Parts: sequence; C-alpha cells; structure tokens
Amino acid sequence: MKTGRKDAGSRIPAQEYGRISDDAMAILNCLSDPAILLDRGYRILHANDAYRTVYGDQQLKQRFCYAVSHHYDVPCDQAGESCPLQQSLSTGENARVLHIHHTPRGEEYVNVEIWPVRLRGSDEISYFVEILRPSSVASAEASPQGLVGRSNAFQQTLALVERVAPSNVNVMLLGESGTGKELVAQTLHRLSPRAGGPFVPVECTGLPDTLFESELFGYVRGAFTGAVRDRPGLVEAAAGGTLFLDEVGDIPLSEQVKLLRLLETRRFRRVGSTEERESDFRLVCATNRDLAAMVRDRSFREDLYYRLNVFEIVLPPLRERREDLLPLIDSMLTRISSSRPVSFSAAAIARLRNYAFPGNVRELRNLVERAVLLADEGIVGPEHLPSQVTHAAAQEQPRTESQAPLLQSLAEVEAQHISRVLAEHEGDRKSLAAKLGISERVLYRKLAGLKSQPAATDTDQ
Repeated sequence: MKTGRKDAGSRIPAQEYGRISDDAMAILNCLSDPAILLDRGYRILHANDAYRTVYGDQQLKQRFCYAVSHHYDVPCDQAGESCPLQQSLSTGENARVLHIHHTPRGEEYVNVEIWPVRLRGSDEISYFVEILRPSSVASAEASPQGLVGRSNAFQQTLALVERVAPSNVNVMLLGESGTGKELVAQTLHRLSPRAGGPFVPVECTGLPDTLFESELFGYVRGAFTGAVRDRPGLVEAAAGGTLFLDEVGDIPLSEQVKLLRLLETRRFRRVGSTEERESDFRLVCATNRDLAAMVRDRSFREDLYYRLNVFEIVLPPLRERREDLLPLIDSMLTRISSSRPVSFSAAAIARLRNYAFPGNVRELRNLVERAVLLADEGIVGPEHLPSQVTHAAAQEQPRTESQAPLLQSLAEVEAQHISRVLAEHEGDRKSLAAKLGISERVLYRKLAGLKSQPAATDTDQ
C-alpha cells in the first residue's frame, strides 16, 4: 500500500541521521515522561530512559513511530487517525492528540504531544520531540471501573475532558439520558486540581421553588417552619471542590437569577440570614434539554445560559458509538457480582447490535444485569433479552446454532462479523467503515488484527 510519504525525510541529508549528538539524548532524559526523537519521515532516532522503562527496552532506532505505537504499516492519518506530526508540519507549532497505543499492559489511552525542532540558522523543521503521557481518563479495553470505550465519537469526548479538566472554567455536559453525564463530571473532578476536595452532586429535577434555595444555600434556625437549627447548603459543602448541577435545565425560572448572582459573585446568603458567605467551587452542569431553545422560549435566562455554557461537551448516545458495545458489555460483566461466569451468545450480540438503545449506557447496564439473572446456564441468548430488543428490526439475520458455536467470546463474534462483511464488500475502505458503523481508524486496526486486507480499492488513501 502506498503511504504517500515515503520521501517525507528526503529533504534532510542522509548523513545527518548519524549526527544526533549526546546532547540531544541528554535533553530527552531531562523529561520525566516517555519521549522519543523523530525525523520528518516518522523514524525514531532516540528514546529516553523513561520511554524504555514504560514501553520496554525494545529495538526502536530507525523504526517508524506508527508501527511501534499502533502496529500500523502506514502513518496514522492514512489509517483514519489524527497525526500530530502532520499537524505540526502544517502549522509549524506544537500539536497534541489523544491516541490509543499498544503498551506492554495492553492498549491504553495516551496524550501525545509533538514539539517541532529547527536546526540553528534554519526555519525548516528537521526533527520532532514526541512526548507520551499516559491518560487515566478512560480505558480502551474492558475495565472494572470508570469510562470505557474506543469509538471515534467517544475519543472526541475524552479529548475535550482532558483539555478542560485542569482548568477552573464552568463545563456544560450535554447528552441524552443515560449517556453517563455524572460519570464524566466525576472524571472532570478527579483530573482537576480540586480532586482532593468534595464532589457534590445536586439533582435539580423536581426541586420546587421553595426547596431549591434552601438546598443550594442552606438556611438558619427559624427561617421557616421546621427549621429548628442552622443547616449549611450544598454550595458550602462544595467549597474547595466541584459542584455538579444535574439537569440544570429544570431549575425554576424564578430561582435562576439567584444562581446567576452566585456565579457572578461567588457570594450567597442562607435562607433567613442577612450574612453574606463565600464559597470557592468549580461548577459542572449537565442537561438533556436544549437550553438554547429554552432561551429562545424565554424559559431559561440568557445571561445564565452564557455563564454556565463556557465549555460545552456533548456526550454521544450509544447508537453513535456501537464499536463500544462489546467492551462495555465485558466491563459490565466484570462489575456484576456473580457466583458463576456468564457469556453472551452470538445470537444475543447480533440482536443488541441492531437495537437503538434509547436509554443508552444506563439501559445497557440494566439489560446486562437482567440477563445475568435469567441465564441459568451461564449463556445469555436472545430469549434472555427484553422484548423491545428481540422485536427490534434486524438489518442482518443472526447466525443459527448450526452455523456458529453458541458460546463465543465477544471478540470472536466481532471478528466473524467483520470477516463476513469484508468478504462481501466491493467498495473502498471508507464505504466499508461506514457499512460497519465504525471509523476508518478503527477499521484499519481491526483489519490488522485479523491479518487480512479488504477486497477494496485504495482510492481513498
């Protein structure tokens, strides 16, 4: 296959590759994170001690970075991946991306940062320093806890989480019910400088006008009937940490001005008190409602909307990240306390792949827990799935027991499905990825794993 960049390093004299001084290696070793020195042709010239400690003392020199990190035989951007080296070449500036890399521990999320290096007296970029910082934002494989996924839509969300987490700006999480907004809010808190402080969630749905203010700001003794003692509010409880307002679109219009004043001044009064108090917190909000439309309808304050919506992150629904279905199921099976192992049959997985999951990840978790209880033999079949799943219109008929073993790993089911579609496909790689409902990057990785090439043209490369 043509990489299109075989001559990417030809503008640098070949003898120069042997002239990297000991100083360059010393500079790399000053970095505490794993780092490598690359030429313009993606070739690794040096790796620091931290890199060899984390990734193993393998033979690296003159190997391509994409072959080591991704096991690709073409540069990342030709495999549907974002390439920081190409970004840096294009802009002349540093570049940063979130990638999934092969490591001795399996596939892991890594923040990849590229620094362009120009030789003295030259404006042309000759080398690149690539710094690799392992990310704890999520797991690319099945995990007993935290966020799990590897789809393109999921990775775009994670990249935004990584960017905004270290800051103190307000974050707005948008997404359908069940997409995991509170889990992302907890992740933002965990990755922030306020991780040692409290994470205080506030469920805004169902809070009437009379309760919203007292819950948020607290009250003093005698403020109303039943107030027999002073009680601090959730704003005070969140001091030094993160305040998470879930379903912020449900805050009564009459109470929104009080929240606006809190955000503008960081000052508030307990109900029944004239004493002003302060609280230092980071605000994260979430909603499944269209706040912009609510602003137009005058059911949500425009000034409050812009205060809350400083940094917006949209969480994709499960139907837009079907590549994550199998690792999510595997993760949920590891999290469920069961006295016996449970597996999903090929027929059950086929039904799930054709279901829209209106309740998203929350619905999938409930479905898995239900199936585990019903599958007495330890094998989840279509009969153990809810009726709305089994009655969903299938785009493709599942295999019968005579065509495939009943008990298979999720990876085997996926590999068989891709191989079958691959054998029938006559278009290019881009259309094949679209047919499978995955990105070109993920398709390339899965084809490499199958040790197979698609019966397709390379006109899209």
